[in-house]
Amino acid sequence: MNLKFILIPLLTLTTMTLYNFSTESNTKDWYILDDVVMGGRSNGTFKINKDGHGVFYGNVSLENNRGFSSVRHQFETKDVSDYSKIKLRIKGDGKTYQFRLKKNQADDASYIYEFETTEDWMTVEILFSDMYPGFRGRQLPRPNFEGDYISEIAFLIGNKKEQEFLLLIDRIELK
Repeated sequence: MNLKFILIPLLTLTTMTLYNFSTESNTKDWYILDDVVMGGRSNGTFKINKDGHGVFYGNVSLENNRGFSSVRHQFETKDVSDYSKIKLRIKGDGKTYQFRLKKNQADDASYIYEFETTEDWMTVEILFSDMYPGFRGRQLPRPNFEGDYISEIAFLIGNKKEQEFLLLIDRIELK
């Protein structure tokens, strides 16, 4: 009897969780970076609420010609070349935020994607190729994110107006 074997490749995971707040118990690996580092007066806070969601909230001030607040998470560099997008499950306040990532923590530029929120839970899918390089509020004349490595993710609000803000984050995934 002549048997032939057919090799079927194993399926790889189609998503990888970068952060799931419902399974994390604290925010020690997240930090706030506001415009106070440049003389501004904005004030952001980050915590995990009783429902297991990350909560980024505070006030953006334009005092001293500034106006941004961000929350950031740094981690060991990850190869993301098997993925093509970031998937966020969030709930906002109707304001515009930026999702940012860095290939290396020491890089000056971040790769940025702006999105508007609603007061309902929503899923935002961001193609890597749609993330443009920026630094201090300016888009840089460099290629968009190539989707190779990341070592930092962040959320930032800086809409050139004084405002209170509130963003709930459930999870952040690669897809």
